[in-house]
Amino acid sequence: MVIRIAFMFGFEFFSGFRHINRHRVQPAARKLQVKRPRLKCHVSAVALRQFADYAPGLSMKTPLTFLALLILLLHTSEAHEPVIRARTAVNIPDVPDFITLKCDFHIHTVFSDGNVWPTVRSEEAWREGLDAIAITDHIEYQPHKADVSTNHNRSYEIARGTGNDLDVIVVKGSEITRKMPPGHMNAIFLTNSSLLAVDAWQEAAAAARGQGAFIFWNHPGWEPQLTNGLVVWYPEHTWLQEQDQLHGIEVVNGRDYYPEAHRWAIEKKLTMLSNSDIHAPLNLDYHVHAGDHRPLTLVFATARTAAAIKEALFARRTAVYSGEKLIGDEQFLKPIFERSVQFAKSSVTLRGKGREYLQISNSSDVAYELERVGEIEELQTPKTIVLAPGKTVLFDVRSNLDLNRGDATKRFTMKYRVKNLLVAPEKSLEVGLSIEVTFRPAR
Repeated sequence: MVIRIAFMFGFEFFSGFRHINRHRVQPAARKLQVKRPRLKCHVSAVALRQFADYAPGLSMKTPLTFLALLILLLHTSEAHEPVIRARTAVNIPDVPDFITLKCDFHIHTVFSDGNVWPTVRSEEAWREGLDAIAITDHIEYQPHKADVSTNHNRSYEIARGTGNDLDVIVVKGSEITRKMPPGHMNAIFLTNSSLLAVDAWQEAAAAARGQGAFIFWNHPGWEPQLTNGLVVWYPEHTWLQEQDQLHGIEVVNGRDYYPEAHRWAIEKKLTMLSNSDIHAPLNLDYHVHAGDHRPLTLVFATARTAAAIKEALFARRTAVYSGEKLIGDEQFLKPIFERSVQFAKSSVTLRGKGREYLQISNSSDVAYELERVGEIEELQTPKTIVLAPGKTVLFDVRSNLDLNRGDATKRFTMKYRVKNLLVAPEKSLEVGLSIEVTFRPAR
């Protein structure tokens, strides 16, 4: 902004205009406005007159002095527009019979070891397009207790007010913070977090479940929880599951994906979760203004309510959304893909061995990375293609047939592997793209 204005004035100055006439900064030039996205710079007539008064005394041999003065005047005369409080939607479609809710169930505030006041967490969630969050401050670890309340329910109470104002569902939770085994666990949908402040981890888990809580194992691949560098499922975890005190597992925590946790979720029928475990202000960990996003748990619920979210979690109707990956059961990932992707026209006519382009759009926020599975004898289609989020891309179709006479029309289902949609560790979702092709002889 400053550089653009400096060029506007500096060009004249360094081209030999060593004196600025006062009549040039009178009413006709009272406001110079340089437009940029979300920001305007206003140079007042007073500032210009001050510059005109000083400019005749400048030497052509002192450009740095000139530039320093110009920057100073511009700096003192800028008027910034207020920051707009706006929400950016997360575009992941609903699935049959359920709505897709975007949630983060692992969040910290200053009431444990986070660096953010609870109200900020609610607004961060609203701005980033979330439907629900859980405030899950540590029970056993409160490093800021000299400065804030030690009431384990207080951070939720503060966040809930802002959540209500912004229509973000805020769930009461706490992190049971113990050494391995069993490690750290989140309990959400609590009624009184303070009851979890007991000596034995077994008592804490029982106190949480006694309140109807949904309990899940946090960051199983976190380095302090590893045993000889390995993620280990201990007998204590089996015991917790047998006692109905372990219902889910974080397949993703922050930037980290845990294939072993993914495998356990499938084998042991645990709900898959993907959470931020955020401690710092959100934009210090995620480049949200550049399209980056925190990891989210996609919850397939019957309604946008806390009760419906709780029911869906216990029913294991979730998927993971992390970076450009979707992770979950095929029954959820496949309809998400199919409802995101559409051909503008699903039929094409090919002459001889010619080629045509179909247009295929992706209405979601996920860049689907497709890799063809197998070959079609009559057709050539892209071996790989990326369906960019919110865009339409060209899909190249070529004929392998060379008809001598007559037309032939046939429907094809092209099989593709969506590399960044995982239905199991190292196993991608397979989908079919259907088109109708009419083959005609070359002219």
